[in-house]
Amino acid sequence: MPFFAQTPYHCGPAALATVLVHAGFAAAPDALGEQVFLPAREGSLQVEMLAGARRAGALAVRLPGELGALLQEVAAGRPVVVLQNLGLSFAPRWHYAVLVGYELDAQRLLLRSGTTRREALGFTPFEHTWARGGYWAFAVSRPGQLPTTTREADAAEAALGFERANPAPAARAAVYDSVLARWPHNLVARIGQGNARAASGDWPGAAISFRQAAERHDSAAAWHNLGLALLQTGQREAARSAARRALARAEAAEPAWREAAQKLFAQTAAP
Repeated sequence: MPFFAQTPYHCGPAALATVLVHAGFAAAPDALGEQVFLPAREGSLQVEMLAGARRAGALAVRLPGELGALLQEVAAGRPVVVLQNLGLSFAPRWHYAVLVGYELDAQRLLLRSGTTRREALGFTPFEHTWARGGYWAFAVSRPGQLPTTTREADAAEAALGFERANPAPAARAAVYDSVLARWPHNLVARIGQGNARAASGDWPGAAISFRQAAERHDSAAAWHNLGLALLQTGQREAARSAARRALARAEAAEPAWREAAQKLFAQTAAP
């Protein structure tokens, strides 16, 4: 495990660099500090920590707020960034550390923390400080891999965040594929998979993804994107049928998609 001793107020960049380097990404606290450190806050917000990891090319995933989940990740060889409040609820002192090991018999955790390479902290004292930090923790991994304990909603949110930060279709597809391998009926991931395929020029593959999402979830977004994919492959009548389904669903329950569905339906009219 790498170790980066934090400089004043830079526990966030130091913790982030630790897990990124361990996962095989090039990272340094100074460079990350320019991205995630907020001088006005004298620290790094959670959203900036996740965004910083994703800009580095990593998949950053929130973990369940349970000590057992953190121990499972460490046992699987994946260090975990945790947010602690080392002060009091009315006088907080926020701190990011990296959980790197544990000793069950001694009931203690091992952390990279601040300027300490190997801090040993009992389970109970840690849980007190972690509870005051809102039980917030995350792990990073290569695209195509997911933390062992991640929940479906957190995995889908992480995939969307990764897509916003990483335009490469192959990496985006790998992320969505990994979510679907565990939750094959996740709507967000199936549409994301289709979008990634479309971005790479694989319109037939995109149509397969969008059809699976549309038929299972009757989603206006999925029907609309299916229509676009079918139009790209020259299947005008099938595209018009999909556009009609998108419009019907938009009228019934998803009004935000009405304008796009109407536009697509007009596009599919016979020339």
